[in-house]
This record gives sequence, structure tokens and C-alpha cells, in this order.
Amino acid sequence: MSNDIDFDLSPDQWEVLKALRDPVPNGRLSKAYLIESLVKFGLVVVCDGVPVMTPNGRKVLVRGSCRLLDLAA
Repeated sequence: MSNDIDFDLSPDQWEVLKALRDPVPNGRLSKAYLIESLVKFGLVVVCDGVPVMTPNGRKVLVRGSCRLLDLAA
């Protein structure tokens, strides 16, 4: 298994990444600084001002979901 999609994201970054699974209402999502950090990781791109999860972002979200469960416990 490859570790190229293993990121140490903050809980807030996970929340933003999870929120991007669905279309963003009105093309807006609060906490722009978190979106910028996810763009730097290559997990999100901004198209016409709307943040969109990349395929790599989806992989990170799926692989990291077990970590999210650990955080909730």
C-alpha cells in the first residue's frame, strides 16, 4: 500500500474536506484559510471561485476516515 496519500490534517481540515463531498451551497464555504491549506496539499482546487475536491482529496478522505473515527472516540 502506498503512503503517498497519508496526510496529517487538523480536525478542521478534515471537516472542510468532508464538507466538499457535497456541492458547496452558493459556491461559498467559510474558513478560506483551511481551503487554501488543502489546495497547497493538492486535495482541493478552486474552479471559478468554487472549491472542489480532487481525486487525490477523495482518496485521502476515504483512507483517513478510520482516523476520523479514532478522533471521535
